[in-house]
Amino acid sequence: MRLVFWGGFWAFLTDQASKYIVVHMMNLRELLYIEVLPPLLQFRMGWNDGINFGLFANGSEAARWVLIAIALAICAFVLIWVRREPPGRWGMISAGLMIGGALGNVADRLLYGAVADFLNMSCCGIDNPFAFNLSDVWVFAGAFGLIIFGGSKREA
Repeated sequence: MRLVFWGGFWAFLTDQASKYIVVHMMNLRELLYIEVLPPLLQFRMGWNDGINFGLFANGSEAARWVLIAIALAICAFVLIWVRREPPGRWGMISAGLMIGGALGNVADRLLYGAVADFLNMSCCGIDNPFAFNLSDVWVFAGAFGLIIFGGSKREA
């Protein structure tokens, strides 16, 4: 379970530190847009009060608390699952990444009322209107890792 903790700790820390640096120190919340590596990477400020890509966004206080409860329930489920059926080292790290990422977005909902999204990637003449954050990366990487490395004591 130590690997779950450390995976989650570093996922949460990198997410919250990146948001603090970009949103507050680089003042993206007022600038709204910063070119980083054009046209591939931009910082675009977005406040997501729904789930991925703004789905189910309605800005209500009740929805905010429901999404917090769902994220915490998923974290608890993953913790119980990996405790009952330890998936091995990479599975435990994956579980930690997923939990840390989910808790990063929970922290945003508690602090700001919405999730701070700022990473925007576009390529090849396609202007991607969506933004994401490191929590989203960690949740996706953790879920993918659990699919690959999940199950009882699997090692790859």
